[in-house]
Amino acid sequence: MLTALLVVGILVVLIVAHELGHFVAAKLFGVKVEEFGVGYPPRAFSFGIWGGTEYTLNWIPFGGFVRLFGDEGEGQRGKGSLMEARRWKQALILVAGVTANLAMGWFLFTCALHVGIPRVVDSPSEAKSARLMVADVVPGSPADAAGMVAGDRILAVQDPSHVSAATLSPDSVSDFIKTRGGKALEVTYFHAGATTTSEIIPAHGVVPDEAGRPALGVALVLVTNESLPWGSAALGAINATKGAFVTILQGLWTILDRALHGAPNFSDVVGPLGLVQVVGEASQNGFGNVLALAAFISVNLAIINLIPVPALDGGRLFLLGIEAVFRRGAPRLAVHILNAIGVALIVLLMITVTYHDIIRLFA
Repeated sequence: MLTALLVVGILVVLIVAHELGHFVAAKLFGVKVEEFGVGYPPRAFSFGIWGGTEYTLNWIPFGGFVRLFGDEGEGQRGKGSLMEARRWKQALILVAGVTANLAMGWFLFTCALHVGIPRVVDSPSEAKSARLMVADVVPGSPADAAGMVAGDRILAVQDPSHVSAATLSPDSVSDFIKTRGGKALEVTYFHAGATTTSEIIPAHGVVPDEAGRPALGVALVLVTNESLPWGSAALGAINATKGAFVTILQGLWTILDRALHGAPNFSDVVGPLGLVQVVGEASQNGFGNVLALAAFISVNLAIINLIPVPALDGGRLFLLGIEAVFRRGAPRLAVHILNAIGVALIVLLMITVTYHDIIRLFA
């Protein structure tokens, strides 16, 4: 129950931030904002009217909205109407919501790094608590045969003479291993909640680019949870936001590519129910991980809203582009029909994703 409330809270904050972007841009460009609502109607109560905008709290707690004058019909024309604003202003008002989500993602990543989340460092000197982790395992390698997997923590590496690697760093361990080809090394690592020790013999041909170098077949990184000062966290958050952006785009491209080849697969897409499970797992690993997950979701919302589907900001931007090319507004009836189709597609997608969430829960 608490996890579900946490998910609702995250979604409300991120969607309200998105709508706040539209709100601020509309105010800057002189478009009248009739209502700024937290949650969706029916209305619970009104906080009042300031600057021509009514601020409300609504009963359905899954986001928020802004109601712009001139965004609902031909009759809403005149000063402050969205329809009367220049198209470039309309476009910037739409883009402002996406920008707000990206800014929120950066801010949440900054907070997460300041609180402390797992991050990669180059050397043990950068963090006292740095630990050597397995980032990847080469299939069919000696490490793979020993049962090592990504996420295992290396605790010690010794040769038959009980000589250990000088330091537990990727370079030190790699140098230690490459001079001991054919020797059974004793590798101690933390795996699946328990400490395991295995004898592993480094083999040649494991690393494609260095076939003559003995290796176990693992990619190693130094990871720490130490918090960063605000300045360093803000800089690190830029790379984290960029990384999330690229990861999400790659995932969407994979889904689209499969769909174009007649094999759509939404089994890996997480919906509302799946999000409860993901947030629950993140909360068990600390508040910083919840902040980082919320940041990732915020970046995801930014990208999703740019997809040129009717009813999303991307669809409306696409329509504005067509209007700019033909130098005339689109018929309002056609816009309403396209929006209805877009909503239907989104609902169908949500049903499909929720079905896979349920399957995963029972699996």
